[in-house]
Amino acid sequence: MQAIVVAIDFSNISLHALEYTIPLANKFKSDILMIWVDKISPTESLYPDTSRQNRSEAKKRFEEIIKMYCKRMGKGLKMDYRLKKGKIYHEIDHLAQQEGAGLIITGTHGISGFEEFWIGSNAFRIVTYTTTPVIAVRHDYPIKKSISRIIAPIDSSVETIQKLPYVARLAKMFKSEVHLLATHSSQLKSIQRLAEKYIQQATSYLFANEVHFVEDSIVSNDMTKGLLQYAHNVDADLIAIMKEQETPSSALLGLQAQQVISQSPVPVLCIHPQEDFLLQ
Repeated sequence: MQAIVVAIDFSNISLHALEYTIPLANKFKSDILMIWVDKISPTESLYPDTSRQNRSEAKKRFEEIIKMYCKRMGKGLKMDYRLKKGKIYHEIDHLAQQEGAGLIITGTHGISGFEEFWIGSNAFRIVTYTTTPVIAVRHDYPIKKSISRIIAPIDSSVETIQKLPYVARLAKMFKSEVHLLATHSSQLKSIQRLAEKYIQQATSYLFANEVHFVEDSIVSNDMTKGLLQYAHNVDADLIAIMKEQETPSSALLGLQAQQVISQSPVPVLCIHPQEDFLLQ
């Protein structure tokens, strides 16, 4: 099976992301490939080169991590690591592409916390840059062995249903309940009808794939707040969004997708839109 790449900077945020990954890897029957990036500093030429020392320390830390966590991995599955140097988001994406990874996991500190490590501040850059699906998980999210409820917001953008194949795959694997949530940020009936049209396509797809789902809707001028409140109300375990939208009427337009990632206490799955996508 495809490996899962986990961004590691040895902060509590990234180690929490690793712990979150292990149950997923066991369910997917996937290996875990951790990556540490020695980031390039614009002023590094002014100081002595510490790359060799940094890599030696990182290697030692990874060996300790593997020794600590490998026993939690399923039979036949393994943990490994790669040491890279460069731009963090570029190196993580390159490794995911090179290894044919099916998922990237990155930690995030959310809007209320900060650490001096790179993982939290680079989470959205990783999501933005890569075409591989990414789950961003906050440092204080409780680790669970299952994903019981997945929210799939459906808006009026043409890309909105592209998340469904991945959501359906997760739902079948974990026997999850999918909440198809029509999100209306506009009072215009023509725009609302577009979202309802995509909801109909989504219900047909999930029904055909034997995925348990419920339908619901919200109307809000602040879609991020409305979505996160809904997630709280239904005790969701995952929110699945498209990472970028192109239509002005989209409920999760660019900045709002970033707001969901940074503000959500629930892990957020981000899917990259594809050209010529067909829901089959």
